[in-house]
Amino acid sequence: MFNVIKSLRLFLVGKALQDTEQESQKFGVGWGLPILSSDAISSVAYACEEILLILIPVMGVAAYAPTLGAVAAVIAVLFILVYCYRQAIDLYPQGGGAYSVARDNLGRGSSLFAGAALIIGYVLTVAVSACSGTAAITSAFPQAIPYKVALTLFFIALLTIGNLRGIRESSVLFGIPAYLFIIIIVSMIVVGIVKAVVFGVTPAPSSAGLPSLGSNLTLALFLMAFSSGCSGLTGVEAVSNSVPNFKEPQQRNSKVTLSILAGIVFVIFGGVSVLVAIYKVAPMPDVTVISQVASSVFGTGSVMFYVVQGATAIILFLAANTAYSGLPQLMSLLARDGFLPHRFSTRGTRLVYSSGIIFATITSAVLVIGFKADVHLLVPLYAVSVFLSFTIAQGGMCKHWFVDKGKSWLHRALLNGFGALVTTVVCVTIVIAKFEYKAWVVLILIAIKVWLMLNIKRHSDHVETSLATTENVRNIIRRHPPRSKIIVPLQKITKAFIKTLNYAMSLGGEVEVYHVAVEGEDIEEFKRQYAELGIGRIPLVIEKTTYRDIN
Repeated sequence: MFNVIKSLRLFLVGKALQDTEQESQKFGVGWGLPILSSDAISSVAYACEEILLILIPVMGVAAYAPTLGAVAAVIAVLFILVYCYRQAIDLYPQGGGAYSVARDNLGRGSSLFAGAALIIGYVLTVAVSACSGTAAITSAFPQAIPYKVALTLFFIALLTIGNLRGIRESSVLFGIPAYLFIIIIVSMIVVGIVKAVVFGVTPAPSSAGLPSLGSNLTLALFLMAFSSGCSGLTGVEAVSNSVPNFKEPQQRNSKVTLSILAGIVFVIFGGVSVLVAIYKVAPMPDVTVISQVASSVFGTGSVMFYVVQGATAIILFLAANTAYSGLPQLMSLLARDGFLPHRFSTRGTRLVYSSGIIFATITSAVLVIGFKADVHLLVPLYAVSVFLSFTIAQGGMCKHWFVDKGKSWLHRALLNGFGALVTTVVCVTIVIAKFEYKAWVVLILIAIKVWLMLNIKRHSDHVETSLATTENVRNIIRRHPPRSKIIVPLQKITKAFIKTLNYAMSLGGEVEVYHVAVEGEDIEEFKRQYAELGIGRIPLVIEKTTYRDIN
């Protein structure tokens, strides 16, 4: 049975990689862009629709001009966030995004709230993206609607396997479809605008049956629409969270990727929104807005209609891959700081943080089943967690500039402060506007997550203190005459090791201490600590390995 499981794992995941191969697993701008930007790019499939769902029921066919205004405001916030995260990349090349910014500038409490919000946001990224991809499929093939939960879980499983195989393989596997989506959507935007503006071809709009209510646009209504459209900004922070996954020069490649991402989102989100206004597309049950746009531009049932639907479904599924890249990296930082179990800080067979990947899969699957793969129920929860982390990141950067007072610090601080104000307004608006959808539940979940992390830290500190050696403990190692050879494995010099060593010597034999050194470990420092025990007569054997798992 064990051999069968091992063979299956080898087939699905691949052979183990050595630590020395880690650099070859990193990606450059070319592959990093589709892997880390697919979430933000794919949000075009539902962000504009979320705005229309707020405005059309109140304003009818008069809603399209305010829709474009809301889209323009969302894009403006996008560029503020990109500016903030470019600075974060320079200051925190170890990754972690909002968590690292808050940890160094706002203290433990804020950093844990940022970390908890990001973890929940990434899990919701997987759930929302996978459900949106399924919605694109069921829009083209309505007969698949009864199976949307099963379809969503199936695609999450495929993403999990792809990411467990390693960064390099997943970047190639998921990168090509992302580029195809960009090309296809840009082509649809160009063709749609040319048909309408140059040739005057505009099919009957789906909003034809809507009355022109003519209700006045209030500030509250616009803020609700704007905050709903801000779901299109999710995924922007992924690049700053994943800086260590880039090839050298890591910071430069990360910033270039982030800038290109902003340009692509501007073109695609803005272009599709213009098409929605031109063709007067309105949200419909079980048919996505982007599906209606493709139908208006290329014709229902045409080859290009199905190409757009297929490309949209794929990019939405791949958007979940952004979380699979950013979440494990973030959880590894939290684990190294003692706020998550140590296992999240170790790389698996293929040099990826496997525990973080599996965590994302299990928790997102629970959400998909619990919410029955309904995108509109998940998006408000998604947006709250993401914008809370945005607010903390902007606030942390603002404080950094006031304390650091470097070059041009004042205008940077003001811009970050304005960004923090905007993202706070968005976050509060979402909680209020989506109160009936229980968006506030995310705040409770974040608080629970923070409480859990504090307890994990308390426990790990207690264990560390209990196992820590002192001079007195090091001097109570017992002396016994040798009889037979006994090997004592040693990972770290602690009280537990000393007790084990004392027991081994009590058996009356020749004792040898055996240590396996992993890549990057300071062997000379380890030898110095061992020498301080004063047991030079017991040999220390150190064997180096290029793998993480020494079992």
